[in-house]
Amino acid sequence: MNAASYTYVRLQGSNGDVWAAAPEFPVKVGDRVRVSLEMPMVNFHSASLKRDFPVLYFVTKITPADAPDAAPPPAPAAMHGAPAASPATLTRPMPAPAGGITIATLWADRKALAGKSVTIHGVVVKYNGGILGANWIHLQDGSGKAADGSNDITVTTADDVAVKPGDTILVSGTVALDKNIGAGYAYPVIVEHARVTPVTTAGS
Repeated sequence: MNAASYTYVRLQGSNGDVWAAAPEFPVKVGDRVRVSLEMPMVNFHSASLKRDFPVLYFVTKITPADAPDAAPPPAPAAMHGAPAASPATLTRPMPAPAGGITIATLWADRKALAGKSVTIHGVVVKYNGGILGANWIHLQDGSGKAADGSNDITVTTADDVAVKPGDTILVSGTVALDKNIGAGYAYPVIVEHARVTPVTTAGS
């Protein structure tokens, strides 16, 4: 089934049937495919399909079983939601944006900032679009510590944004704490319902 730029397939394997969704691709009943079950979503509701899935795996791609071996899938995200394999980790600190704060300050003051609107900026180190009705962005500005995850913040937006790793963006959104979306994905602090303004694009 195709919906919202994704193809949903029911796969019959040695361990029973599973549902998976990947960016839209051609497939038909009876095809043999290969899939890495990267991101399980428990009790997922698809608004576009008007259907509930006890477990649905969102994956990067589903390939024919006889296709050449591809690169290994990315490692699962850590519990705090920091990217497991970023293209790069920003180490040169950026000053806080006008009227805003750094990502390290957001982590340090997260309890006081809960429910409030904040403005941050930084470099996109990871982007996942169209998951649970939102686009998910990992942002770094060179502040904070990689050891405890305070160098990275997850941002969600429903806006149709065209961003990619390496882009510098300005973000304004609402701070939420202890966000748990199931399947091991939990965020001590996250910026939700964000407005995203591109500043520079990768390579510019």
